[in-house]
Amino acid sequence: MSAGPIERNERMSAYQRGRLPALFAACLLLAAGQALAQGDVRRGEKLFVECKACHSLGASQDANALGPSLAGIIGRTAGASDDFRYSPAIRRSKIVWTRQTLDTFLADPQGVVPGNRMPYSGLADAKERADLIAYISQVTASAK
Repeated sequence: MSAGPIERNERMSAYQRGRLPALFAACLLLAAGQALAQGDVRRGEKLFVECKACHSLGASQDANALGPSLAGIIGRTAGASDDFRYSPAIRRSKIVWTRQTLDTFLADPQGVVPGNRMPYSGLADAKERADLIAYISQVTASAK
């Protein structure tokens, strides 16, 4: 005959009982951190309004755009697209755009690639960067 749940719990050591709440809290924090890292696409769309002044998300480069198209940016090497005149600094950087490299760059573009032509001082808020990157990633994934 197997022991019921109460009997099993009574057999747990004090050490095990003390660790369960901590383990549960750690799991919740991990899940919250994962959600933060992924970002909120809807909030990212609102943040992209500022980027829209220079960048498009479409597959083709707008001849009048001040910045390159961001279509398919994840996995692309910075300055690699032939249809935009990148700064020598960006071309030399050899950055491969991932969520992490975009996050670092958007926080401080001039600090990451000194001499780049993007006239943007950066986005200090990590949550806003995660939201923006989530939006750009989702919208441009199919535009490669």
